[in-house]
Amino acid sequence: MAPEVAGEAAAQAAATVAPVEPDLQAAAFFDVDNTMMRGASIYHFARGLATRGMFTTSDLMKFAVGQAVFRLRGNENPEHIAVARETALAFVAGAKVDDVVHLGEEIYDEVMADRIWGGTRSLAQSHLDAGQRVWLVTATPVELARVIAQRLGLTGALGTVAETRDGIYTGRLVGDLLHGPAKAEAVRALARREGLDLTRCTAYSDSANDLPMLSLVGSAVAINPDSELREHARKHDWPIKDFRTGRKATLTALPIAAGVGAIAGGIAAGIALRRHYRNSI
Repeated sequence: MAPEVAGEAAAQAAATVAPVEPDLQAAAFFDVDNTMMRGASIYHFARGLATRGMFTTSDLMKFAVGQAVFRLRGNENPEHIAVARETALAFVAGAKVDDVVHLGEEIYDEVMADRIWGGTRSLAQSHLDAGQRVWLVTATPVELARVIAQRLGLTGALGTVAETRDGIYTGRLVGDLLHGPAKAEAVRALARREGLDLTRCTAYSDSANDLPMLSLVGSAVAINPDSELREHARKHDWPIKDFRTGRKATLTALPIAAGVGAIAGGIAAGIALRRHYRNSI
């Protein structure tokens, strides 16, 4: 009889937390590279491929150095974005979707998990705790973006979509790279589908390239902002949160733009996966 009595007493003494009431009209949208994560997610994916011997780390560094120079010059112009568009998903041409997703899960756990900004993660959790849905919005391939969202316990992800046929990537994009104005269009389309009130939504980013998305919602927050976004945020009284400190901020500011991450990581990953599939035939 004693176990039953103890069990009943424990049940009566248990604290009960009421479930969060869903807020279906409000949501939060987070950029990934240097907003949710230090550095570029696709670049980290390429690093994970390097550790698997799919190509050398020196190959990766050559791309990283070139793209760091590109970033420091600050000339992410339409021509560069066009290059990013062609290379962002070329790395998956001929690969199986399931294989890339599996690699993404492994590499997130090995390489990316420790690079999530704790402060940004807490902001995302605060929206979840308020019953709001939280999406990542990124130029990163949507399959990799979904892995990151799942690992973080978020609602989902909007990312660059690659064309597939019979579970195999063709190497072409559906539409364009999810960058700049395209992010705003994706958020707008999702809001229509999900019945969101954008005036009650919040967006977070580190880059002035995301001003179209930040300006679309009712509340915008600059996270680890570049100089242009910091100036814009101050002018419009947007909150600014910087989770970088000292030398770390300088080091993590290298391959962070959408074009930088897509080109450096995409080309490097492309070399790796093409070698892998060629050698497995």
